[in-house]
Amino acid sequence: MSAVGRITAITLTVAAALTLSACGGDSDSEDKAGGQGESAGADPGTEASKAPGASASPAGDRPTVELPSDIVDEYEDWKTGDDVKDAVLTDTAGRIDATNDAIVRGDASAPGLPFYYRGKALTGAVEWVQEYQDANLSFTGTTRYFDPKVTLRGSASAAVVYCADESKGFNKNRKTGKVDRTPSDESPYVLYTTRLEKSEKGVWQTAVLTSKRGDDTCAG
Repeated sequence: MSAVGRITAITLTVAAALTLSACGGDSDSEDKAGGQGESAGADPGTEASKAPGASASPAGDRPTVELPSDIVDEYEDWKTGDDVKDAVLTDTAGRIDATNDAIVRGDASAPGLPFYYRGKALTGAVEWVQEYQDANLSFTGTTRYFDPKVTLRGSASAAVVYCADESKGFNKNRKTGKVDRTPSDESPYVLYTTRLEKSEKGVWQTAVLTSKRGDDTCAG
């Protein structure tokens, strides 16, 4: 998440990466609000755009996610040319979008969460969205996701590591609509490490998601 990840007002454990992003299953993480106030998108090459098409993924009937125009998720180099790896990245982007959608709507029971998460990562995602609700916060702005690395582990498991730049994401008061643009002392760069498992329906669900803010891998 982008804006989400910069929520320093509430210290949340990115347990599901709550950074869910924005965001996994291992509710462990080194970032406190990292991840998911963002969306998704993708095109081959270095051009940033909206998330890769769901057609790259084998399963259909995905939840419809339409983020507000003031929330943009940019995905750089989000395609590899390998069908399986691209399907994994498509569902990773879908998970980010679904999390952001749940935060914006203030709905911890949004259908996109159990669709793209499982196990501890799902529990962490629900808690992360609930934290936003309880704090009367949403977010706005642009989050850039870049440098994804996909490692396939058999036919039903994969690892994805990627970076996020949350420098243009900000918290927004849900009631007043006021945007908090106060400069943060924390790094806007977050390294996400995730593990995905393929469901019986062919969806690559995030089972583990951890994050580390200020990692040299992303800031360098």
